[in-house]
Amino acid sequence: MTVESTAARKPRRSAGTKRTAAKKPPGAQPDLVQLLTPEGKRVKNGEYDAYVADITPEELRGLYRDMVLTRRFDAEATSLQRQGELGLWASLLGQEAAQIGSGRATREDDYVFPTYREHGVAWCRGVDPANLLGMFRGVNNGGWDPNTNNFHLYTIVIGSQTLHATGYAMGVAKDGADSAVIAYFGDGASSQGDVAESFTFSAVYNAPVVFFCQNNQWAISEPTERQTRVPLYQRAQGYGFPGVRVDGNDVLACLAVTKWALERARRGEGPTLVEAFTYRMGAHTTSDDPTKYRADEEREAWEAKDPILRLRTYLEASNHADEGFFAELEAESEALGKRVREVVRAMPDPDRFAIFENAYADGHALVDEERAQFAAYQASFADEGEGKQR
Repeated sequence: MTVESTAARKPRRSAGTKRTAAKKPPGAQPDLVQLLTPEGKRVKNGEYDAYVADITPEELRGLYRDMVLTRRFDAEATSLQRQGELGLWASLLGQEAAQIGSGRATREDDYVFPTYREHGVAWCRGVDPANLLGMFRGVNNGGWDPNTNNFHLYTIVIGSQTLHATGYAMGVAKDGADSAVIAYFGDGASSQGDVAESFTFSAVYNAPVVFFCQNNQWAISEPTERQTRVPLYQRAQGYGFPGVRVDGNDVLACLAVTKWALERARRGEGPTLVEAFTYRMGAHTTSDDPTKYRADEEREAWEAKDPILRLRTYLEASNHADEGFFAELEAESEALGKRVREVVRAMPDPDRFAIFENAYADGHALVDEERAQFAAYQASFADEGEGKQR
């Protein structure tokens, strides 16, 4: 498997089926901050160029490496789920630039509140990729200490992490620290009441928080126009703080805009909403089939904007990377995939009865009854020992 081949795969659909793309708002190319075009050409931006003006060729190669290895890890996790090693996986395919660019903009003392798809941000924060998989295998609730990397555990409840981030940011401000907080969520989560409440509290209390919305166009099978009648970033105006839309497939633009927003927060100027306009190349999760609700033509249009190919083109055209670099990275990505496979397959099988633990501090009769019913159900299988508690 090559490091870039995953993006080019097209979802299959049953023979004889015909679909049309969901209707989109007028204007296929929305106004957004862009520093690197889909063709890999650097363009100037008077407001945000300063935030990447001193970036070195080595740092550019580092951003490319981050995206490639994150995509490789993500592809491996998807394969492991298909092989029955994981119960579920939420792919970030196509969103690497949004996550790596914003993740590399954070400082060590900043605090990150992710959803369940921020594998690239976790990579930037130094979380071992293998540790992300325990929850999806069902063996733990998250395989890392959030205070070690200032990276909170994955949040499955949609939108709730924005409230957690706001409260944490309010505490940071009261402590007099100059660090910032960043909360990640998707376009679908923007319709949750928790997000609206976090906007209100952060604005009123001038909390040093950046709300980073990855608008990947689809909230499972619901397109963005069913979430809002205006561009998502414009919602910030109603709460009294700035919003900006950035090309989510442009790692340089995501880096620059997030740096600006975080620095603004650290100066005590309050929250910012960043909308990273990107695209979810794959399924919402491995239990989803995107061919049921979106057209192949839409995906093909976004493949031309692939974040990894875009940066590679720029690196090659600028003579910032040679074939030796790409070959070495290819070998590194394969080694990463091999290590992830070995780690996951060495994990224990989930304890089927762990779900009944810690529901109540002192136990509960109803839980005891449900545990007994489940044990009887497990014992009913023909395979000897299948129903035994472990």
